[in-house]
Amino acid sequence: MTTSIIELREVNKTYSTAAGDFVALKNVNLTVNSGEFLGIVGKSGAGKSTLLNMINGVDELTSGEVFVAERTDGKALSVHDMSEDARALWRGKNMGVVYQSFQLLPMLTLVENIMLPMDFSNNFHPRKSRDRALELLQLVELEEHANKLPAYISGGQQQRVAIARALANDPQILVADEPTGSLDSITADHIFDVFEHLVVDQGKTIIMVTHDMGLASRFSRSLTLADGELLDSQGDSKFDKTTVRRR
Repeated sequence: MTTSIIELREVNKTYSTAAGDFVALKNVNLTVNSGEFLGIVGKSGAGKSTLLNMINGVDELTSGEVFVAERTDGKALSVHDMSEDARALWRGKNMGVVYQSFQLLPMLTLVENIMLPMDFSNNFHPRKSRDRALELLQLVELEEHANKLPAYISGGQQQRVAIARALANDPQILVADEPTGSLDSITADHIFDVFEHLVVDQGKTIIMVTHDMGLASRFSRSLTLADGELLDSQGDSKFDKTTVRRR
């Protein structure tokens, strides 16, 4: 039995520009089930990042509604009915965000970068937070680099640290914006392995956007976004929870 965890209803987003209004999303309806690894595939400018920003509440929608089930009681919460401050606090506790550009703070060590979201969400306890950060570094197989600065590890390793940071507050949902876009194919495959294990072993729900049409079969379900409109699923998925390689 599947349980929906995210629902978008008639979501529209229009940006005002010097050249006139630009419609980024058009009447998007989407239901995401708990435990899915959902891929949103589309060309540059299709509205993929905007769609994620509607789900995580980083940007305001023009019209429509976004509902996300609370982790504790399962009640549907209207993301855009909250104040900006309340939304930021909710996002920090309930949703992990992974960016293509990693966005690690260069002056902090890897373990300190991972501890940061705990501090922002008022979940910071010096000993416990550090232990949690080290556990997450172990999850992404980088515990031996805990005290290094980001500049001293590779791009693929930085992305794994970014994933660990997104998991700091144990969110049920992760949204990933082109997390493999700047990585070589081998390193990108390692990132996919991490995501697959988060879905299979921890029951996380992951929504990832990508411009690479060849990745569609790696998801449990994939959809295409074109000119702001969400289209049907793409082909047959090769994602199978029973065959994900164990570490």
